[in-house]
Amino acid sequence: MSNIIFNEHQRSLIEMNPNVTSVSDRAIQYTPEFKLKAVQENLQGKGPSQIFREAGFDLEIIGTKKAQSAISRWKKIYQNHGEQGFFEERRGKGSTGRPRKENLSADKKLEKAEARIKLLEAELALPKKARRNGKDGEEETLLTPKEKYQIINETIREHQLKNLTRYLCQVANVSPSGYYKWIQNMEKHTLREEADYQDYLLLKSIYDKAKGKIGYRGFYMALVDVLDKPMNHKKILRLMRKFNLYAKVRRANPYRQLEKATEAHRSIPNHLKREFKQDEPGKVFLTDITYLQYKGSQTAYLSCVKDVATREIVAYELSSTLKMSIVYKTLEKLNTHLDGNLHPEAMIHSDQGIHYTHPEYQRLVKEMGLRQSMSRRGNCLDNAPMESFFGHLKDEIDYKEAESLAELHTLVMDYMNHYNCTRKQWTLKKMTPAAYRSHLIAA
Repeated sequence: MSNIIFNEHQRSLIEMNPNVTSVSDRAIQYTPEFKLKAVQENLQGKGPSQIFREAGFDLEIIGTKKAQSAISRWKKIYQNHGEQGFFEERRGKGSTGRPRKENLSADKKLEKAEARIKLLEAELALPKKARRNGKDGEEETLLTPKEKYQIINETIREHQLKNLTRYLCQVANVSPSGYYKWIQNMEKHTLREEADYQDYLLLKSIYDKAKGKIGYRGFYMALVDVLDKPMNHKKILRLMRKFNLYAKVRRANPYRQLEKATEAHRSIPNHLKREFKQDEPGKVFLTDITYLQYKGSQTAYLSCVKDVATREIVAYELSSTLKMSIVYKTLEKLNTHLDGNLHPEAMIHSDQGIHYTHPEYQRLVKEMGLRQSMSRRGNCLDNAPMESFFGHLKDEIDYKEAESLAELHTLVMDYMNHYNCTRKQWTLKKMTPAAYRSHLIAA
């Protein structure tokens, strides 16, 4: 339909033309004789604009596009039906005029009314969360076009409503063409749903193996070894949301508050100053102690040393007590790991715990040739990578289920091997700490 809207004066001027039968705000109905004459003249070489001007039409009012489209439409009728096509009315495609308004029978009206009721009943059956209060306080349904298409399709199938698709689309205030396109895409949608489900099963197996303690980066790195072509991380996120594969993360402790950073009461200065980005293995080590409570309300203590550059745990000691021996044994294992290959600027950083301020510990550190550094008092972020490791360890092993210290020791040992050798990390170029150490050395 034309975008031109005729005013009353323009309509009166057009109606005065003998080649016109009627005029509305947007459309002009022409006589069959003029249509036939216009087509014949066009076939002889005259253009649409010339034909309409010679017939007394003002193209500034009706527009040249209307003349061109009318001639084009009439030529198709002439080619398909000949001259008689302009003098007889036909319904549907190729009609010479607009179809008259359908006079519905009582049965047809009843059929449409019943179809409308069934469609509205299907909408009312939706959950309350899909409805809201409208402007007048009345409840209205909030549905996407796809949801409406689904309701229309189900209503038609359930009640065997034939030839009422367009009417139901009109009732639902959606486009019939959109509905038919949705029907065509249903097969593609079904195939995609099936593909998503197969991918979900793969992700679910990884998710269960990790006991839910895995995010989209972990999925991505795990799938690299399984699939020939890596799965895009955006697709992984979409599938995680779609199938509710949420990573189980530890909750922040509401009682742990960071004290204001202060330089007071330092035993040894903070030489590291949170410079956690290192590219030389063996240059900076972090150390700390955490507790692990296992069955029977028993508590074990784990002391670890971490290489900042590679994030590798290079030494650890599990003990049932917090005696000084736990840190001494950790230092012994670190010394064994170094095997005399000490970096000239090697440093070990810790918090200001009683173990690390002890004179004997400081003496051993000095004898090993390590420079000691300590976090500021009450500021755990100064040793954040070590705290982060302990958090991951507690998330990823079921230490609370251990029946004995020996069983707990086995769990910790297995996790250390996994963390260093098989657990890939996104920020280590998707490598394991051990592989990243080799990468740094080779570079």
